[in-house]
Amino acid sequence: MKLKIISSALLADYKKQARPDAEQIFHHLVDSSLSADTFSFYTSVSAVFSSKIEGENIELDSYIKHKKLGIKFLADYTRKIDDLYAAYAFAQKYPLNPKNLSKAHQFITKNILVVSQRGKIRTSNMFVITDDGRLEYVAVTPEQVKMELKKLQDDIKQLIINDLSFQETCFFASMIHLVFLKIHPFDDGNGRTARLLEKWFLAEKLGSQAWFVQSEKYYYQQHRTYYNHIRRLGLEYATLDYGQAMPFLQLLPQSF
Repeated sequence: MKLKIISSALLADYKKQARPDAEQIFHHLVDSSLSADTFSFYTSVSAVFSSKIEGENIELDSYIKHKKLGIKFLADYTRKIDDLYAAYAFAQKYPLNPKNLSKAHQFITKNILVVSQRGKIRTSNMFVITDDGRLEYVAVTPEQVKMELKKLQDDIKQLIINDLSFQETCFFASMIHLVFLKIHPFDDGNGRTARLLEKWFLAEKLGSQAWFVQSEKYYYQQHRTYYNHIRRLGLEYATLDYGQAMPFLQLLPQSF
């Protein structure tokens, strides 16, 4: 299988280092008893903790009270998480493809970006800056971003139609997450979209149990490690070293 942008150079070592019980644990995942026809506990977990990674001040207990019991909070406290919840709910109903990814990003950024930027590829330079003002990362140039995203989307399509083992599926899900982050194709909402994309791919390959994986919660609990492993690849898109990606790739099965 020839891929355009996703490297499989680490796949053999990844398989050797894989935790032996990961597949068994995955296939024993079940939905929470708190879930109901109009409420998904694990979708709430995903939306809350993916948002918390981005600095949103929201607690799972409060959000569940809001979503399941209808308890009212200030709109600013819940609206971005509601948007991300809607994106996950959308992804659970529709296949993973470029059109639907764009639609999911529109949900995610409903209260982040102006309408003209939602679901649209950025046309400006993209830098990631730390809270203390340091340059964290320089993403692909606006002239190249569309082409690089197209390569990733072509790879995802190829991976979906090919047979993959459980370990291979987890490997490529994490690589999709990482490559998308490094392309940083949108003006905002890239982190939230990348984490949704990872799980969406898992669900395409492994079924609906993928939506019960609490990966976003684990990434939040290990958020310093999560970001450190992303940084390992380098400062600029043109010089990224995906040979440094193994510690990041190992995070997803650890979240099971």
